Amino acid sequence: MPYAWTDATDAALNPTATLRATPHRPLGPRGFVGFVAATVLLLAIPIVESLGTPVLWVMLLFCGTAVAGLWIALSRSLRDRQVSEVLVLTPGLIRLTRTDGRGRVQDWQTNPHWVRVTLYPTGQAVEDYLTLAGGGREVELGAFLTPGERRALASDVRDRLARLKPGP
Repeated sequence: MPYAWTDATDAALNPTATLRATPHRPLGPRGFVGFVAATVLLLAIPIVESLGTPVLWVMLLFCGTAVAGLWIALSRSLRDRQVSEVLVLTPGLIRLTRTDGRGRVQDWQTNPHWVRVTLYPTGQAVEDYLTLAGGGREVELGAFLTPGERRALASDVRDRLARLKPGP
């Protein structure tokens, strides 16, 4: 799962649950370099064949453009995958902090007693759209997760919120 819960107890003996969610990252920095290197090696085969001919310069131009485009696209993909969400649940406060690939931080907090977890199965931009509502706002949670992961996360968040609320 691309998310994990951490349970702890703070100094006032309040239970705290922290969720850290990040998108899948199948291609890391080493894979990025390896893929670009393999592409360069494969593109070098026709270039070697055209050494000493006027076609060489045209091939170098097109192959260089292809490698530069690949580099830019993969770099952007890696940067966009730096998204993270941290949800902290305590008896008195629920806080969601989202950091995007450019380092911008969005923060939402409210009293957990009033939080509503909603999973919209259809009619939204994505299947099983997961939101938290409370404090006059509704925020999205786990936009980068698959529909099945969002369903499981909704269940987890509901269970943990139920444990925070005092019993009858």
